Amino acid sequence: MLSRSAFLKSTGFIHRLPRSLYHAKTGIYGYKPAAQQTLQEFKVDREVLSKRIENAALSQLVEAYRSHGHKKAKIDPLGLQVPSPTPELNPELYGLCSTSKFDLSGILNTADKGSKSLDEVISALESIYCGATSAECSHLETLEEREWFAQKFEESRSWQLTDSEKIEIAKVIAKSQSFDNFLATKFTTLKRYSGEGAESMIAFFNELFKLSSNSNIEQVMIAIAHRGRLNLLSGLLDYPKALMFRKMRGKTEYPESAPSTGDVVSHLYQSVDLQYEGKSLHVSLIPNPSHLEANVPVVIGKVRGRQQTLAEGDYSASEQESIVGQKVLCVQVHGDAAISAQGVIQESLGLWNLPHFRVGGSIHLVINNQLGFTTPAEQGRSSLYSTDIAKSNGFPILHVNGDHPEEVVKALRLAMSYRQTFGKDVFVDLICFRRWGHNELDDPSFTNPGLYSIIGSKPSVPDSYVQKLSEEGILDKETISKEVSTYYEALNYSLKEADTHEPKQFHLQAHWKDLVDAPSHISTWDTGVDQELLRFIAAKSVQVPEDFKVHSTLLKSHIGSRLKKLEEGAGVDWATSEAMAIGSLMTQGFNVRLCGQDVGRGTFSHRHAMLVDQNTDQLHVPLNCIYSDQKHFLEVANSPLSEEAVLAFEYGMSIENPQSLIVWEAQFGDFYNGAQIMIDTYVTSGEVKWLLQSGLVMMLPHGYDGAGPEHSSCHMERFLQSCDSKEDGIDGDNVNIQLAHPTTPAQYFHLLRRQMIRNFRKPLIIASPKVLLRLPAATSSLSEMAPGTSFQPVIGDQQADPNKVDKVIVCCGKHYYTLVNERQRLQADNIAIVRIEQLCPFPAEEIQLNLSKFKIAKKFVWSQEEHQNMGAWFFVAPRFANLVGCNLTYAGRQNLGTPAVGVGQIHQAEVKMIMENTFSF
Repeated sequence: MLSRSAFLKSTGFIHRLPRSLYHAKTGIYGYKPAAQQTLQEFKVDREVLSKRIENAALSQLVEAYRSHGHKKAKIDPLGLQVPSPTPELNPELYGLCSTSKFDLSGILNTADKGSKSLDEVISALESIYCGATSAECSHLETLEEREWFAQKFEESRSWQLTDSEKIEIAKVIAKSQSFDNFLATKFTTLKRYSGEGAESMIAFFNELFKLSSNSNIEQVMIAIAHRGRLNLLSGLLDYPKALMFRKMRGKTEYPESAPSTGDVVSHLYQSVDLQYEGKSLHVSLIPNPSHLEANVPVVIGKVRGRQQTLAEGDYSASEQESIVGQKVLCVQVHGDAAISAQGVIQESLGLWNLPHFRVGGSIHLVINNQLGFTTPAEQGRSSLYSTDIAKSNGFPILHVNGDHPEEVVKALRLAMSYRQTFGKDVFVDLICFRRWGHNELDDPSFTNPGLYSIIGSKPSVPDSYVQKLSEEGILDKETISKEVSTYYEALNYSLKEADTHEPKQFHLQAHWKDLVDAPSHISTWDTGVDQELLRFIAAKSVQVPEDFKVHSTLLKSHIGSRLKKLEEGAGVDWATSEAMAIGSLMTQGFNVRLCGQDVGRGTFSHRHAMLVDQNTDQLHVPLNCIYSDQKHFLEVANSPLSEEAVLAFEYGMSIENPQSLIVWEAQFGDFYNGAQIMIDTYVTSGEVKWLLQSGLVMMLPHGYDGAGPEHSSCHMERFLQSCDSKEDGIDGDNVNIQLAHPTTPAQYFHLLRRQMIRNFRKPLIIASPKVLLRLPAATSSLSEMAPGTSFQPVIGDQQADPNKVDKVIVCCGKHYYTLVNERQRLQADNIAIVRIEQLCPFPAEEIQLNLSKFKIAKKFVWSQEEHQNMGAWFFVAPRFANLVGCNLTYAGRQNLGTPAVGVGQIHQAEVKMIMENTFSF
């Protein structure tokens, strides 16, 4: 073993001692030449030096426990976790002597003061850092945070709950257990994903709501998956038990007239006002799909939307630090297997401190079953803890033994205090167990016999805790027994009421109350705007402060060009029409959020909604300066390189506030691939399952221009396959999604405005342009956006003579301009070209009206640039046959397993082939 002096030299510790004690010539601390130092002075210096070194070594040992004590902590209720080696906790490593006495004052934040032996010091450290709760905070980014958290954690070890608080915990977790027992008896084949083994989480939530109310938080929004969801709904969130039991018996949770197919019982959600100590607290438990953790970014976006509603505006970078999170709290509940393996968690955590995504910190609860489905933890992740992912963003972590509900409550109190102090996320890792299989119909002993042998012999958490309080003389078991018996009777009564219980309508309430369910017909809305107002808005969209230096290229190509087109009132491009649509909506009281990767400039350098001062890098959003007293804003959020979490965030904002136009733009159409889970489980099905309207706009740049397999197609065929448009009936606006493929800036203008002007909300998928952004033929005039104008689902051919047309080509998107050029080249005046601008809902009547003009037409061709197994062909063909009354001939690329070819010559040959096939029929 190294001597103390050798150890100090090897660690470099000696160089951290006060320089006043150091003698440069000899390299000895506390030394003075003999001629200048008496023997008594030498002894005193040696004693001072020794004590300082000893105290410094003790400080290092304390820091070692702060950093590594969790590895020895008794946080596993099953006793299965093998403690990690902790040589860092060996006092000999720091040269500490067992015969010395130590004063912990100023080193350890504990009530235990006075002179201590080394054994007593170690015992104190073990008690604090290696008990039923442990902490990881040494990875926090600032010294202030690390010191704060260590101090508060050490203080929390001496926190005592009152007897009444302990009794309250016993009651809520005993009721949770009673609820699970009731369901197990009455619904023997139900997959209920019980809270058994994790009942302490109910104590967590009960305390969370009290703390929120005491912290003047007005609203709490929660994302939780299956485990314990029904316990939370029934136990604390006042979900009507008769309605829940009705659902369990196979009946709908909505009124029979509601336009919903419903969802499984483990996905139920709630929005309720609770009373805590005389204060009202609104709690929203958002719906979740079966894709684990998918609801996490959704709830973050919903929280952000609510915070903006309460603050009545956007937050600047400086205001955000003090405003965000004061009134609305975001709570995320995770499973241990999912949080460490689902990529959406990493994407979501990365949003916490980004402009336009902050919510003031989230409280995270990990319900740590130590098992994922049937996979043991050691096979489900590579890290020591499932929460290690939190370290990448500098979030503190508290690990707590689920067998100790009081410790769970204390951990939450500390977590909440940290969140309120620093506005950052914090994790509570509730290490528990799962009494049954992944669901109650599964037998987990098939693959985990040893684990479930231990679990099977383990008493329940509520029973153990009630027994503990009884032994301490705090609680009479009979009191809890009566409480549980009364609760059980109430459950029985609700069960009897289930069949006759009439569900109430609870959608389109609160700030959605002025909206309605979409009609069963395709409606038309006047979305035109006074031309002078449009000119004013467009001019303001390129106006900058006097001392603001704009990039020289933009002065001509963006600002100068836009102002010139405004004077002419023609040649309006896509970026200008978008600015006018957004600005006009803002003048009518709507907020707008434009989000995506590089949306401020635009992927194709066309938008420039956000300008950058070339001298100072200062950002300026011109549309936020239309009027001096402007209240409504354009939020331009350049997002991180994430699709799944960011799209889900935007969806969360869209279901929160119907008065905000929420637009997510992909860099290229196929970028949405990374967010497919969110599209399938929320965007296209959210209203059908949960009656949640969303006005989210997804803009997906689409078009074949020889760019290769990726970035050519937005795979509109996938969206069309997901829509509930009818092949044998007339569509209405009540389809689940809208899909449009506009060909002019005016059409795009009307689409954006229609989203907000209508009295209902539907997700809108726009196959948006790339090359059309600057194509002179693809421009519009201001008159096309004037009052009395609207979006046209179908644009007929205004140039062809109906008396000469014997062939009609039907198409959509930019392919139209290629066809027009080819018709002109061939001088084929017997051919008409009809554009379908909206594919879903399918505008059958509009198509019939346009085709009926061509009385002598015998040939009808569908021409597309996408391959035959892609694009709109398989969607439009049966609808033309069944609804329009004509059979289309296909003209386009043949089937292919990739969206586009990667060889330029092949691409050009395909374009030529499409033209030949289209015009030769």
